[in-house]
Amino acid sequence: QVQLVESGGGLVLPGGSLRLSCAASGRSFSYYNMGWFRQAPGKEREFVAAIVWGIGGDAVYTSSVKGRFTISRDNAQNMVYLQMNSLKPDDTAVYYCAADRRRIGAPMGDYWGQGTQVTVSS
Repeated sequence: QVQLVESGGGLVLPGGSLRLSCAASGRSFSYYNMGWFRQAPGKEREFVAAIVWGIGGDAVYTSSVKGRFTISRDNAQNMVYLQMNSLKPDDTAVYYCAADRRRIGAPMGDYWGQGTQVTVSS
């Protein structure tokens, strides 16, 4: 069992930055692939970024955030981060942290956090 708690959301101006954090509890965190998803009002939840389990795990991103977002993990602290730069109004959504033992990318989702709101607006 893994519990996930997101934090770091808020209101930011277009072009600004935010760093989301996801705190994970439970055993064997380092063996889980970790990811970020988002859901905008009236839209389905979509994959944003994921990082493979282990030290120095490879990362994958959806095309709309490549070059702007960076996912990272600290296995010693059971934390996952999403650094978001050059934010756009289209990035406005509730952002969710996800954990999965086997899958990476859009199919992920053994465990989910409760979400944190990100609003990009002037």
